[in-house]
Amino acid sequence: MRVFFFFRASAIARKKKALTLPSLARWAPPSPAKAGEVFAWSIALVSHSGLITVMERACRKAGPRLRRDFNEVQHLQVSRKGPADFVSIADKRAEDTLIEELQKARPDWGFLVEERGEIAGDPDKPRWIIDPLDGTSNFLHGIPHFCISIAVEDPRGAQGKPEVTHAYIYQPITDESFWSEKGRGAWLQDQRLRVSARRHLDEALIATGIPFLGHGNFAEWSRIFGAVAPEVAGIRRLGAAALDLAWVAAGRFDGFWESDLKPWDVAAGMLLVKEAGGFVTDYRGQDLARERNQYLAANDVLHSKLHKLVANSLR
Repeated sequence: MRVFFFFRASAIARKKKALTLPSLARWAPPSPAKAGEVFAWSIALVSHSGLITVMERACRKAGPRLRRDFNEVQHLQVSRKGPADFVSIADKRAEDTLIEELQKARPDWGFLVEERGEIAGDPDKPRWIIDPLDGTSNFLHGIPHFCISIAVEDPRGAQGKPEVTHAYIYQPITDESFWSEKGRGAWLQDQRLRVSARRHLDEALIATGIPFLGHGNFAEWSRIFGAVAPEVAGIRRLGAAALDLAWVAAGRFDGFWESDLKPWDVAAGMLLVKEAGGFVTDYRGQDLARERNQYLAANDVLHSKLHKLVANSLR
């Protein structure tokens, strides 16, 4: 059971009488909320949910600076990591802030982060998987569609394999927090998420990532696109895989496919989709998405239909 409290800081002083838990549970934040005006506390009566609070605090510490940098993007220092692959001072600042905040809470945990790579911790403890700015190209072009993505990976997961147990994706511009804990559902703020209930491809809106200079297999993607596009209501490429998966979990997209992604692009989003009742597999429909670096996500019925289209296109 969880009870979430959302209210404006300016209203705190005006609330003199105590609020009952049922009334607080019905409160929801303004959408979108102004930066700095909304605070959230959670009373969690389940184990390990304190990690969500830790992740939220880290994101809300890094988020305001990302918003400021976004509004002054023309003045940021930008360097090239590879073909069509850029990193800005905003990425680095956000990553530094997230690492600092998370290390305070779990000093013996390691990290896998986009800019610094792997930071060793206690190998018997979980590690953080972080993308401080998923959607850097959007960010640098003034497109307000990007996010912070944090996942917790436990080395002692099911069948002795590492397993993501907690996820938090924060979209600073809209102030939306998508979060999940293994076995306890997926949430947007205090609202439970479920994947889309659509059952027919001709009603489905599908997200993807399109290969570009130096990244991805354009021939493979073209074959998949040629099979999927004529069957669905639309295909979108928004440029932030973590948000694509979060939006599948929220039912905004009905499905998603992409390959050649990094662990920090997908770790949090995959858990969100699964906990929202969806499926994430490789293109063959097997539970080897990260091993094969292929990601196909949807609800049960659409996943089966998409899987057949994708698999047949690649024969």
